Formats: sequence, structure tokens, C-alpha cells
Amino acid sequence: MDFDLNTEQQMIRKEVRRFAESEIAPMALELDEREAFSEKLTRKMGEIGLFGMFASEAYDGQAMDYLSYIIAVEEIARVDGSQAATVAAGNSLGIGPLYYFGTETQKQRYLPPLCRGEKLWGFGLTEPTAGSDAGGSKTTAVRDGDDWFINGSKIFITNAATEMTLGVTVQAITGTRANGKPEYSCFIVESGTKGFKAEPMHQKMMWRASNTATLYFDNVRVPKENILGSQGDGFHQMPQTLDGGRLSIAAMGRGGAQGAYELALKYA
Repeated sequence: MDFDLNTEQQMIRKEVRRFAESEIAPMALELDEREAFSEKLTRKMGEIGLFGMFASEAYDGQAMDYLSYIIAVEEIARVDGSQAATVAAGNSLGIGPLYYFGTETQKQRYLPPLCRGEKLWGFGLTEPTAGSDAGGSKTTAVRDGDDWFINGSKIFITNAATEMTLGVTVQAITGTRANGKPEYSCFIVESGTKGFKAEPMHQKMMWRASNTATLYFDNVRVPKENILGSQGDGFHQMPQTLDGGRLSIAAMGRGGAQGAYELALKYA
């Protein structure tokens, strides 16, 4: 029901629905069966403005409200959860941390190609022994002069191992607080950095055409300028990022339910 949406939001629903039915639906089954991420579809979604939806025009974003973004995710999920996951993670988890916590230099460097849908970005939080638990990470980063050396691994990271992936945000332990608890910080790691490896995961039960990766960090060296925000901010950055991400996941659930209902009604 769209009685509480403004004209622009109603138009977004209409346009994204048309795109999903004409461009995504014909490819969805084949991509799912092949467990294949589609760079072609992702770039098309970028061309119609589905990335950087809440980001400022200063970074080539769409400067829309968050509800408009949620509507777009819902409409894509009506047709295909995999493509919806690509958009949801690309915005909330990829662009979000850089946009909200990055320096102006970091924003200017990374956001424009991400907001245009030319590149993707991963969100390195989950580990084999720690799910969406910002306080359970074991990956470490040790300072050595003007550089940090990252060691550890992440798992189930969306958009992190494609030909379009520009890099990832990774949370790591950077010390111990006065209360004896770990100090967490987030770092920007570009694809191709020595010691950093991203491997696609397969045989998933769902979102099979969404790229999901395991990340490995073997003495990955990044300059101090690659820290996101300030040292020790990571514990707060990750939950704030997840708060926005959960809204898009809820939209995916609603869109998927609507799509299932419509298919059942048509069959009946």
C-alpha cells in the first residue's frame, strides 16, 4: 500500500518494479542455477541509480531519502533475492561506512565509482567464530611506524570477490582498552593489496547469484591513512552500519513474501 508515500517514492517503486520485471526476471533462474554473479545486471542497476541512493550528489550519489532506497530493495526482492542482496549490501554495508565515517579524502577516492555502480565494496565483519558480533572478531591489526599489518580472516562477505570489487572495510583488534576489553578499529583494504585474498563461496542455499566471499589477510600492509575514522572507533561503527543494513534486509523479506504471494495467486 502506497497511500503514505510521496510522489517521488511512488515513482521509484514503479520504475524499479518495471526494471526488475523486464531486466532481472528473465535472467534470475539461470543465474541462480549457475550460482553466477552478474556484472552486467549490476552495472545496469548502477545506471538507473540503485547505488549510492542516500549519498550526496557531491560523491555522485542520488541524494534520496532512506525510505526510497528501502522501496527499491523491496521491489527488486519481489523478483530476485540475489540482486536485492547485491544492492542492499552495496548501499548499506559497502557505501554506508565510507560515507558516514570516512575522511573527505577517502570519500572522494572511493565513493564516486561505488555510487555510480561501476565498482562494489565489501563489509568485513563476520568471521568463522563470530557472526554479526562486533565484539567477537579475532582478526588483528598491528601498528608498525606509519603502517598497519592485518592478519586474520572473514567469511560470508557480500560483494567482496567480484571483478568489480574495489576493496573492503575490515574490522580488526588494534589493542586493549583500559578495562581489559579488546579495542576495535576499521580499515580500508583495496583489492589487489599484497597478502589480501578474496575467494567466492558456492553451494549456498539462497541468494546463489549474489557474490559471497571468504577473505584472508596475511600480513596485509595498509598505510595509517586507511583507518576509517579514528583508532578504536570500530566497535561503534560496525553496529551503526548493521542498523541501517537490517532495514534493507527487512525490505528483502517483505519483497520476497510479496513476490511469492503473486506467484501463488497466478498459479491458483
